[in-house]
Amino acid sequence: MCGNTNTQQIMSEKIQAAPTDGVKDTSFWQRIFSGKFRQSLANFFDEVGQLTMFTGKFFKELVTPPYEISEFLKQCYWIGNMSLPLVGITAFIMGLVFTMQSRPTLAKFGAESWLPAMVSVAMVREIAPVITGLIVAGKVGSGIGAELASMRVTEQIDALEVSGNRPLKYVVVTRVLACILMVPLLVLFADGIAMMGSYLGVNLTDKTTLRLFFSHVFSALDFIDIFPAFIKTFFFGLAIGIISCYKGYNANSGTEGVGRAANSAVVVASLMIFIIDMIAVQVSDLFMK
Repeated sequence: MCGNTNTQQIMSEKIQAAPTDGVKDTSFWQRIFSGKFRQSLANFFDEVGQLTMFTGKFFKELVTPPYEISEFLKQCYWIGNMSLPLVGITAFIMGLVFTMQSRPTLAKFGAESWLPAMVSVAMVREIAPVITGLIVAGKVGSGIGAELASMRVTEQIDALEVSGNRPLKYVVVTRVLACILMVPLLVLFADGIAMMGSYLGVNLTDKTTLRLFFSHVFSALDFIDIFPAFIKTFFFGLAIGIISCYKGYNANSGTEGVGRAANSAVVVASLMIFIIDMIAVQVSDLFMK
């Protein structure tokens, strides 16, 4: 009897000490989908839902009169004209550096004459729209986010609501529309300045006329190069305006929320530019096949 008892005790201890892979796997996945990860996932989907509702309110206010024309023109001046120097300098340097860096590779294959065509296609299709979008997201997006967050913290938006005005139309619609209109114009401006930088880069080692250079540029560009690149800039402007206004309009936590709104507006808007660009490339490739 004593021996049987000892044997049963030893076997029970071995069973308890034996690895239970199924239990370990279950506890592992439970740890993954619980706690902070689950909360972060819930916060993400809640943020996406709130942003979607905010976008719907924007389109509703967009088609509802009255229209704030003077404020819209003011925002166009602030977003477009005040961004021209930074966009112009950046585009000129991009065109110059890209040309100088590409020349040695093309020279190895005796294809230096293709340099204006290659630079023009690369600038118009990808580099100029994306870089300009990132510049506007950093300069304008942070400014809109901080401005609206300060208005929320100082209860200026609440005062507009109490007085019977429509702050969403005055504060949000005008800024988003200005972004939608001015980002494509800034991209066209950046394309032209980048070509001038490329022309200078070509003339640093060779000599070519401005007319010959731009004849190579325009001969290389097709409708399928220009149209998708131009259309996606409207979506860049929409993403920058909506995200910046959403972050600032819904700011909280006092003055600390102003800095947080400006920072998150730049980060999320920049990420959305890359996502929209990726989708635009996939869609344009469908029509090129």
